[in-house]
Amino acid sequence: MVPKVVLDTNIIVSAFGWRGSPHQILRRCITGDFRLHLSPALLLETTRVLAYPKFGFNQSQIDEFAALVFEIATMVHPTFTVDIVTADPSDNRVLECAIAAGCPWIVSGDRHLLELSNLHEIQVFTPDVFLTRHPVQPR
Repeated sequence: MVPKVVLDTNIIVSAFGWRGSPHQILRRCITGDFRLHLSPALLLETTRVLAYPKFGFNQSQIDEFAALVFEIATMVHPTFTVDIVTADPSDNRVLECAIAAGCPWIVSGDRHLLELSNLHEIQVFTPDVFLTRHPVQPR
């Protein structure tokens, strides 16, 4: 069974724009090492953030990337809400997705989520720590 993971919006945006650890994790989702899980709320937030002028992506690039993520991700539709992260309520959408999907891992650069570290048996890792704990396995 392919391990499940939820990538926070900041990780997906970084994966699209740069070649660091977030990009490596997304590539591993594309190649089938991990099964990416998203909710409609997370996909919407990702496309909204990609449109920020500071990133310089045009609409065609955003549409292409959203289509790729939608193609490789398993969409989950949480039927509940959580109110765990009060300092940044949008972070709760990431938690809802992971809980609804039964994902053991969230990858994030967000300090509010990283401070939780382990919630509902979900571990929250930075991209570098996640890659260290889940090295590429020979095929």
